[in-house]
Amino acid sequence: MSQRNGGDLVIETLEALGAHTVFGIPGQHALGLFDALSRSKLHFVSSRVENNSAFAADGYSRATGDVGVLFLSTGPGALTSLAGLQEAYATGVPMVVVASQIPLDGLGARRKGMLHQLDDQKASAANVTKSQRGVHHASGIPSAIQDAWADAITVPQGPVWVEVPQDVLLAPVLVPPVVDALADAYEHPPRVELIEEAVRWLAAASRPVIVAGGGVRRAGAKEALLEVAEALGAPVLCSPGGNGAFPWNHPLSLQSWVEDRYVTEVLEDADVLIVVGSALGEVTSNYFTLDPRGKMIQIDAEPRVLESNRPALGIRADAKAALEYLGEALGNLGDRTVANWHGQVPEAVVAETLAKVMGRLDDQDLSKERAFMDAIRTAVPDDMQTFWDMTIAAYWGWSCWDAKSGEFHSAQGAGGLGYGFPAAIGGALGLQVAGKSPEQARVLAVSGDGSAMYSIAELATAKQHNAPVTWLIVDDGGYGILREYMVGAFGKATATELERPDFVALAESFGIPARYVEPENVGAALEESFAAQGPNVVVVQTLLKMFAPTHL
Repeated sequence: MSQRNGGDLVIETLEALGAHTVFGIPGQHALGLFDALSRSKLHFVSSRVENNSAFAADGYSRATGDVGVLFLSTGPGALTSLAGLQEAYATGVPMVVVASQIPLDGLGARRKGMLHQLDDQKASAANVTKSQRGVHHASGIPSAIQDAWADAITVPQGPVWVEVPQDVLLAPVLVPPVVDALADAYEHPPRVELIEEAVRWLAAASRPVIVAGGGVRRAGAKEALLEVAEALGAPVLCSPGGNGAFPWNHPLSLQSWVEDRYVTEVLEDADVLIVVGSALGEVTSNYFTLDPRGKMIQIDAEPRVLESNRPALGIRADAKAALEYLGEALGNLGDRTVANWHGQVPEAVVAETLAKVMGRLDDQDLSKERAFMDAIRTAVPDDMQTFWDMTIAAYWGWSCWDAKSGEFHSAQGAGGLGYGFPAAIGGALGLQVAGKSPEQARVLAVSGDGSAMYSIAELATAKQHNAPVTWLIVDDGGYGILREYMVGAFGKATATELERPDFVALAESFGIPARYVEPENVGAALEESFAAQGPNVVVVQTLLKMFAPTHL
C-alpha cells in the first residue's frame, strides 16, 4: 500500500465533506494530489484546457446545487483557469479550487527559476475568487479545505482558492485519515428594523414591482418570491440570471424582457421597486437607462451590491430568508393599500406591456429569429437544463426563454466566450452523479462558431466520459454580435470574420455523431439528438439578428 501523503489529506477531506466529482488537469507540481486521487472514490473528469475545467465545475454546481471541485497545477495551469473562475465568481457559483504551488523553498520574493514559478499565485486569483488560502504544512490541509468549503457555500456564494506546495502534497504524513469534516454556511438573516421599514413602505404602495435576479434562484427562493408577489399584486421581472425564478406565464410575470423600454417604463412607474438578488446591472437596467421615480428596496447577500447603482433601502440578506420574512410580515398585516396602476389592476398592466413588447418585435424583420428560438424551445423537454454561450441565440434567450421546469444557465455573469459546452458537460455528468439516468441527465449547450472554438477541445472530454450533451452550434462565420455592433456604430465590421471549420467533421473525428441542418429543421434535429446516446452535435449555418435596442 502506498504511503499516505499530503495529497491524501486533500482527497479525504473533500470526500468527508461530500464531494463526488473533481474537474481539472494533472500537472507536475500536483502529482501528489493526483496520486492520492487514485486511492479514492472521487470521480475525476479531465478536461483539455483549464479554463474549460473551471466552466465544467461551474456547470456541475449549477446543475446539481453541490459544490464544484477543481484541481489545478501551478503557474500556467492555474492562470489559464482564471476566466472560467471569473464567471463563477460573478454569478455566485460555489466552488473549491485546489491549486498546487512550487516547493516551500521557492515561495517569497526570490526568483529561483523554479518551473511555473509566479511572484504571488494567490494574488493572481484574488480578483476572481472569494478568498485565497495557502497551506504550508500537512496538518493544516483538512482545516483549510473545510474552511474553504464553508466559505464557498456561505452567501454570497462563490469559488474559493486553496493552494498547497508540491513538497507538502508529496511528503508522508503522520496525520490520521480524515473521517469527518463539517462545513456549515454562515447565515445572513435580514436585520429586523430594515424588514419592518420595508413592510411599512410596501403596506402603503399601490404600484409595487419586483425585479428577481440570480440570487433568488441560487437561494431556492422561488416559492417565497411567488408568495410575496401575489400578496402585493406586484408584477415581477426576472433578470437574465434570474430567468426561471418566477412562473413565465403567471398573470404578474413580465418575463425577462429587461432590454425593452416598455418594461423599463413599468419599473420606473413603480412607487416601490423591490430588487432581490440583483445589482440592477448593465443589462437588467436596460443599459443604465432605468430611472425609478419611486422608492427602492434592494435585498442582496453581497453588501457591495447594495445601492451600487441606485439609492435604496439596502438589506443585506439571503434572498430566501428575506422574502420569507417579508411574506410572513405581509401576511400578518391588516389593511394595506390595494394595487392600483392609475385605475388598472396589475395583471392588466402586465398583459398590455407584454403585448406592446410583442408588437415592437412584430414591427421588425425577425420572423426567422423568433421561429428559430420557438423551434428550440418546443424541442427541448420541459425539465431539461440548458447552457448558453455568449452568442446571439443566447442574447435572445436572456429575454424570451421560458425555462419551464428546467434551468437556464448562461455566461452572463462575466460574459466570457466558451462557457456553454464545457459547463454542459459538467452539468450532465453531475446530474448522473445525483442519480439521474443518462436519458434524464441530457442537457443542451448552445454556442456560436466563435465561442465554439474556445471549447472545441472538450469534444474529447465529452467522448471520454460519454456525457449526454447535445451541442447546438449556430455558425454565422464570425463574431456575429460584434459584427452587428460595429456595423451599427461605424458602418462596417473589422476583424469579426472567421474561417469556418467543418464542425461536423471535427466532431466525427472524435467519434461523436454530428450533422448540418437548415434553420427550419433545427427542432426536428434536436428532438432526434435528444433521443440518442452520449454526446452529439447539431450545426446550423445561419445569420441571426438581434432585436433593435431600446436604450439608445
